[in-house]
Amino acid sequence: MDTSSGAGTSPVPERLTAFVSGRVQGVGFRWWTRSQALELGLSGRAVNKTDGRVEVVAEGPAPRLEELLERLREEPSAHGRPGRVTAVVEHRAAARGESGFTTR
Repeated sequence: MDTSSGAGTSPVPERLTAFVSGRVQGVGFRWWTRSQALELGLSGRAVNKTDGRVEVVAEGPAPRLEELLERLREEPSAHGRPGRVTAVVEHRAAARGESGFTTR
């Protein structure tokens, strides 16, 4: 039985892990990411990595994850994104049941 489409069913949640490179630490990027994810109804976290990247883990419907990716990649003036993104590397997997959205 396909649970990802059809009347009266919710899409199966997916898990996105995105490693964001550029000037993304110390500029409010994680807090901005949290606000965008919550606006899109996603759960997960944004974490500074020791190599200067930010790891974004988000769970929810695929179309909303795509929208978050677009926002992560777009120009800083769009949606008020702080910092400067030079690359976003993404990985998809099955959702694990994240709740809320945290920053670390």
